[in-house]
Amino acid sequence: MFGLALVAIVAAIDAILLLVLGMSSSEYTEQFGGQSLQPAGLVQANLPLLVGGAIATVGVVGVASLFRTISLKMGGGQVARQLGGTLVESDTRDLKRRRLRNVVEEIALASGVPVPEIYVLEQESGINAFAAGYSPADAAVAVTRGALEKLDRNELQGVIAHEFSHVLNGDMRLNIRLIGALFGILLLGLIGRRVLMHARFGRSNKNAAAVLLIAAGLMIVGYIGLFFGRWIKAGVSRQREYLADASAVQFTRDPDGIGGALKKIAVYSEGSLLRTDTEEVSHMLFGDGQRMMLFSTHPPLPERIHRIDPGFREEDLDRLRASILREQARAREEAAPEERPVRAARGGVFDVRGMIEQIGQPGWERMLAAAALAAALPDNVRRAAHSTEWAPEVLFYALLDPVEDVRERQLNVLAGRMGIDSEAQVRALLQSAGPPRAEQRLPLLDLAFPALKRRPPDFVTRVLDTVKALIETDGRVDVFEFLLARVISQHLWESQSPDTVRAAGRRKLADCRDPALRVLAVLARHGQTDPAPVAAAFAAGCSALGQESPDSLPDPGDWVKALDADLPVLDRLTPADKQRFVGALAAVVTHDGRMVPVELELLRAACALIHVPLPLLTTV
Repeated sequence: MFGLALVAIVAAIDAILLLVLGMSSSEYTEQFGGQSLQPAGLVQANLPLLVGGAIATVGVVGVASLFRTISLKMGGGQVARQLGGTLVESDTRDLKRRRLRNVVEEIALASGVPVPEIYVLEQESGINAFAAGYSPADAAVAVTRGALEKLDRNELQGVIAHEFSHVLNGDMRLNIRLIGALFGILLLGLIGRRVLMHARFGRSNKNAAAVLLIAAGLMIVGYIGLFFGRWIKAGVSRQREYLADASAVQFTRDPDGIGGALKKIAVYSEGSLLRTDTEEVSHMLFGDGQRMMLFSTHPPLPERIHRIDPGFREEDLDRLRASILREQARAREEAAPEERPVRAARGGVFDVRGMIEQIGQPGWERMLAAAALAAALPDNVRRAAHSTEWAPEVLFYALLDPVEDVRERQLNVLAGRMGIDSEAQVRALLQSAGPPRAEQRLPLLDLAFPALKRRPPDFVTRVLDTVKALIETDGRVDVFEFLLARVISQHLWESQSPDTVRAAGRRKLADCRDPALRVLAVLARHGQTDPAPVAAAFAAGCSALGQESPDSLPDPGDWVKALDADLPVLDRLTPADKQRFVGALAAVVTHDGRMVPVELELLRAACALIHVPLPLLTTV
């Protein structure tokens, strides 16, 4: 099939060359004068060029395949890392990853092969897995986060046994070689796509039409390569998937393990689909990585289930779906411990100079305050913040309004956008820990972020949209809601594009006087209600900034729009001027010797959005 694919691609390339040559030849021009074009003569006249084109095509395919094969020489771990896999360390304390490692080690020892590297595809919520490598010595086994979270131990064991079958039967080596071999026949289509995307030709360029025609032809060739590539992978993979399913039953002596995993793929909406491009690795996966109408690399899911469980009926999936929902509800009830009293962590007197000096190097007393603040969080809320599954619900919980009527409307919005499971989890946190306290909300944001960023980007987008909807439920935006929406959006974006982040710029504070004064005014108005203390706080900030206080306090109007417009400008300040600006912000909130939560939250938001890590502060 690979030879046939190569012949078809060479024939297509030569046909494109003939078409281009015919368009540019004198014979093509004479055709419009009444003389007919003779293809045989055109072929004979350009035979050396066509032979050269065929040789060049075969050379490009061969070199591309060789290059891709060399890039995979590091073995299965390289494939897993290229797909976004995270290595599971041998001393991991995460219970689910510990369970995964135990299962892999047990099957490896039983098989008499070295324990492979173990990876988790954190960004994938579908149930899937693969084994990659050239030999058991350099093998790697990877599972998706969805498989880790949705499968019980027996089902996970069935999936891992399926992948070990690929290791022991030699499929793994064949699969990784297929990645390299098939890359060459897909490359030409990629080249054509890039040429069409980036080509810019003037009208006077006589070769523009010919070049564009070649680019379009290369894209057509790419689809020929895609067709044959999928055909080859389907021809190789399907029977070996049946073999691996049977081997998994032989390994575990439990058909319900792998059978249950396949049934869960059929039940869950994500199935086994992955968000990453699986064109190269689709034949290596436990289940289909993408929807394909033609030449799927895996047998139909019902057929795989039926071969393992001959008594399987389609209606069994409905009962499984209902059972999963009941188990989720029971797990939520069991996860909610008794309500525990929460004590607020409170700290001492503010020292502006000391606070500035501790940016980037917090002192020991800050460490103790952080430990006390973390210890004051309810146990179930803290555990949920560390959990990849529950981290979004912790953010939603932190946004709940203290007014019960508004809170109920927020929960209804949550159910409509994220589903009743998400709403139930937030209600469980609310029932066990009560409404979130003001001093708890910032630590919850910090604790939940690492787990949240491991979720797939499309899911994170849903979370951010839901956050916005919850904020807008009561028709206003408070400071913490502003902080949560802006900071979490910035952090998540920067975690996806770290090379684009700039912690400082080259602008001078003198050139940003008006934006700086508007931000100081917003902060002063939030910390005080009476005009005189507001003016005093603003004057303290101007003095720290080295600016004379204006005759009238700037009125930014909509403070949210003002901060959204001004903070990105101030983010481009030089490091020295950022230090002065942060000192001015601190002078505003500490001018009266105390700080209320709203001041702390707004100060935290302003510093975070200009890339200044503020040390831990607590209200007094």
